[in-house]
Amino acid sequence: MRSTLAVLGLAGTTLLAAATVAQADTVLKASHQWPGGKGDPRDEMVQIIAREVEKANVGLKIQIYPGASLHKPKEQWGALTKGQLDMSAFPLDYASGRHPQFSATLMPGLVRNHERAQRMNSSDFMKDIKKIINDAGVVVISDAWLAGAFASKKNCITDPDSIKGQVTRAAGPAFEQMLVAAGASISSMPSSEIYTGMQTGVLDATNTSSGSFVSYRLYEQVKCLTAPGANALWFMYEPILMSKRSFDKLNDAQKKAVMDAGKKAEEYFVGEAKKLDDKMIEAFKKANVEVVEMSKSDYDAWLEKAKESSYKVFAEKVEGGKELIDKALAVE
Repeated sequence: MRSTLAVLGLAGTTLLAAATVAQADTVLKASHQWPGGKGDPRDEMVQIIAREVEKANVGLKIQIYPGASLHKPKEQWGALTKGQLDMSAFPLDYASGRHPQFSATLMPGLVRNHERAQRMNSSDFMKDIKKIINDAGVVVISDAWLAGAFASKKNCITDPDSIKGQVTRAAGPAFEQMLVAAGASISSMPSSEIYTGMQTGVLDATNTSSGSFVSYRLYEQVKCLTAPGANALWFMYEPILMSKRSFDKLNDAQKKAVMDAGKKAEEYFVGEAKKLDDKMIEAFKKANVEVVEMSKSDYDAWLEKAKESSYKVFAEKVEGGKELIDKALAVE
């Protein structure tokens, strides 16, 4: 009887120890604004990180809150810096109100194509940007650049004249300045609110990433889409970020697991970035939306507008602004 009780006691202790280990798993909260589980590659990047970290078996789990269910889109940066949020898939320009230099990561015409976007990651330009990110208390887990498009309920947006008189949503101050210079009016909002803005007549036109154009079903609201093509005016940096406070609390094995998972997510996204453009074009054509591209002369005309507006303002008003633009333009 005693030996049976001893065995039961030992088994109970083992179960208790196992339960304690399970309870000891560190759970990180990851937030983003896009629909979850519906094929948006930005959500999938976070899902990959969660799966890879769990597979590493280092006592770490990631709980994902999609669709702005935990934090509003632009509030995620402040939550990361304060350690109130552990991880986010975040359009960096959303934090340009706090760090004006971040507007350079959504500056018209600086990137132009997917191949150049990859070369940007290891450039002096991105070293400067990442130092600002790090100094603010945030760590980059994965790099991600998305191409974007223009769309309108009225007409096809090609050269600067084609947007005159339209109320437009732009994804950041640099684009807003360029569009105002072209004669547009601005209504600012996160990408998650564009559909409602168009539906209610607040917006005539918009620009946003290819992924958001599909995820938010904007093909239901517009007449014409201007796809990125060979002359993409719109590129945005949307990395996976982690709070430095949260990262520093992890042990070495957990830190390695997170960074390794981030690398896998980044590799996945490089393969998906161009596919996002193709999926967008397919979805809009299927919805009988006219699809066009900017010609080189359209692109050059916009670049001139950018140089006299957003580039000029950025160089004059942002500390180190001219140097950042020069470093970005120097990337081959």
